[in-house]
Amino acid sequence: MQQDKLEHLKLNDRTYAALKGGLISGAFQPGQVLVIRAVAQRYGISPTPVREALQRLVAERLLTIQPNRSIVVPALSVEKFSELYRIRCALEGLAGELATDKLRAADLTKLGKTVDAMEKTVTRRDSATYRDLNEKFHFLIYAKADSPRLLEMIENLWCQAGPFLYGLFEDPDYGPHANDHHRQILDALERRDAQAVHDRLAEDITAAAQSLTPRLKSLVVHGREAVAAGETVEEEAAEAASVAPRQDTVRAEKPAAASRPRRSR
Repeated sequence: MQQDKLEHLKLNDRTYAALKGGLISGAFQPGQVLVIRAVAQRYGISPTPVREALQRLVAERLLTIQPNRSIVVPALSVEKFSELYRIRCALEGLAGELATDKLRAADLTKLGKTVDAMEKTVTRRDSATYRDLNEKFHFLIYAKADSPRLLEMIENLWCQAGPFLYGLFEDPDYGPHANDHHRQILDALERRDAQAVHDRLAEDITAAAQSLTPRLKSLVVHGREAVAAGETVEEEAAEAASVAPRQDTVRAEKPAAASRPRRSR
């Protein structure tokens, strides 16, 4: 029995990590309703750990519950989106500074290969692979900052920004230059110029924000349409009702009176 409980906990944690990773990488889109059985099928697991992982993400305010009890990837107003990206510039710039002198030659080689691979995805307009490589590039740097709390905060910010990143390649002015900032970041890292790393990271994040901000509303609409996947609103709400915590439970898990702001490109 104890072993079964431990295995259950491990599966819950893995499911939570997988869903959080999906938010970070842009696998889910803003406005998407997360249906338990569809998510379970996607990850090849049973509905129970999905239900518990969704409840955990709701408690952390990385997902939201709609009035009809649906569990939804949050949309953001322009104000909250701008606030999110300002915070990202500050925290990710700091992580880059801290990592600059800690990256080894092998790490820089890995970053260089990642940038080269991203260049190929830009040429063939493979936005999904680009997003995966972009995440890999940034978090390889941030992990080397040797600051676990800072890394956790950055991950949570990417959970809020990630669902919008699928729209980057829809901007014809952004796509062809999507990788330019990464080469500049790598150059600053190779020169061990911590301030330049901070500044180039902030410029990279800002460029993505400037591309996405004018299109926030259309990205949310497209997100809802793209992932309806045959489920009716009634079916989605019925699934979500089984995962939604009781209202008193939600209040107990939320910090009092906290406002919510909502892994670059």
